[in-house]
Amino acid sequence: MTKKILLPTDFSKHALNAINYALELFKNDNCEFYILNTFRENGYVLESMMVPEPGERLYEIAKKEADDGLEKVFQQIIATKGPSENHSFKLISQFNFLIESIKKLIEKHDIELIIMGTKGITNASRTIYGSNTVDIMEQIKVCPTIAVPAKATVKLPKEIVFPTDYKIDIKKKELSYLIDIANKTKASLKILHVVDGNKKLKNKQITNQKLIQECFEKIDHSFHVLENDDTHSAITCFIESRNSDMVSFIHKKHSFFGSILSRPLVKTLGFHSQVPILVLHHQKN
Repeated sequence: MTKKILLPTDFSKHALNAINYALELFKNDNCEFYILNTFRENGYVLESMMVPEPGERLYEIAKKEADDGLEKVFQQIIATKGPSENHSFKLISQFNFLIESIKKLIEKHDIELIIMGTKGITNASRTIYGSNTVDIMEQIKVCPTIAVPAKATVKLPKEIVFPTDYKIDIKKKELSYLIDIANKTKASLKILHVVDGNKKLKNKQITNQKLIQECFEKIDHSFHVLENDDTHSAITCFIESRNSDMVSFIHKKHSFFGSILSRPLVKTLGFHSQVPILVLHHQKN
């Protein structure tokens, strides 16, 4: 079955790094890669407040620059990776906001995964993820997202950390991409629970822990507990101490780990600057 994967790009080095990461991660899979550039997002200054339309000078200038940029990206892929029998590429340039373009492409082409680059720490406020990346992780809930930091190495993950507080009723289909990646790379999963003090799991948490164990029964996995009153620091230390290659969690609005994606907390999560993160989404019953 062919996977349909969306690769947004702004033609930067970190965007190309994410594309190379995607190609390496799915090198043995049949994939259609949709490389998207929304040229409205690239800082073009309009001569008026009117929205340019096809045929107008500003639109055509921006459109040509976007198309040329996509063709250059494609040629870089071919030059670096060479032709692939199981990979095909569709180059898409659109005058639109990035989120809106992504939503339409997901619906039109049945996109099942988004992989995009992040800029890393680039300014005085130490913003690790750009606003576009955070918006996609929070707002696009119909498919998972892999965010690849600028400093991430293009290599297959051998250890994936899955932080959880065991409070979410997890379904196996929510974990399908995590299971697929672990299987294809033969990575081990480290299920991490951070507690403030020596607190025992409640009945619901025990039940959810057993469900997780069942979901990962065919994958090399282990359970880990850290006592720390700062969950974010604990996760970071765990990943750094083990040189883990990826972190994944289920995003649920209003849940504890869902709140990781809020902008103030994004700035504090040091592992985001080094390790790709796979954001899964909780599915309502």
